[in-house]
Amino acid sequence: MNFSELFRQSHQLCRYSLDGKYLASAVDYRLVIRDVETLQIQQLFSCLDAIQHIEWSPDSLFILCGMFKRGIVQVWSIENPDWHCKVDEGSAGLCAVRWAPDGRHILTTADFNLRITVWSLLTKSVSYIRYPKQCEKGIDFSNTGKYMALAERRDCKDYISIFSCETWSLVRHFETETDDLDGLQWSPDSRVLCVWDSCLTYQLLLYSVDGRCLARYSAYQWALGIKTVAWAPSSQFLAIGSYDEKVSTVLYMTSFH
Repeated sequence: MNFSELFRQSHQLCRYSLDGKYLASAVDYRLVIRDVETLQIQQLFSCLDAIQHIEWSPDSLFILCGMFKRGIVQVWSIENPDWHCKVDEGSAGLCAVRWAPDGRHILTTADFNLRITVWSLLTKSVSYIRYPKQCEKGIDFSNTGKYMALAERRDCKDYISIFSCETWSLVRHFETETDDLDGLQWSPDSRVLCVWDSCLTYQLLLYSVDGRCLARYSAYQWALGIKTVAWAPSSQFLAIGSYDEKVSTVLYMTSFH
């Protein structure tokens, strides 16, 4: 087994590009891009402040750096080092940032989940989405990259809004039958949306894209709730992990009621 020399990095910020060609690492305010095979530096970018988050675009052509303390995101191009983009949330602050599936839009979340802003790298257009719910898994993109599902909280009730990733316009908006929605996830075939409650209520529901409740599952009533959910690639099975350290495997349309 061979080992390379040691390289500096900050806050464990090291990420491989999705095409496997590059390795990005953050060293304070500098972003270092290395070739995976030779480990030689290909690009070196300087950001405006210490980097707290890095993420490759789905096509590995761009990489973003989040500086949450200053409310700034900088985007760099691997093929064209002279091109760069800066997003400044200003007084709204910044608590999260991620790529859209097309790799040409980024989504920033303002402090206290006040709003989500969609920034276009191509047209420089900006779209605002209000009422995002503050939960760990409150946003998910369909595998086709066509839709984005967002958990919302309005008037002490949970809702789901489905947006088109092409125009960022609202496609569907419906209320969910949850007490305190904690997460959502698309099925691999992008036809069904799985929604589950917080740790206090063991409840999982399946919704169609048009907002119809297709099925409901609850293993028991008086126990800890759901911690994580994973779809089988066929979209026929669901593995449900709960806070009591148990896993349930259920078959869609037969185990639900």
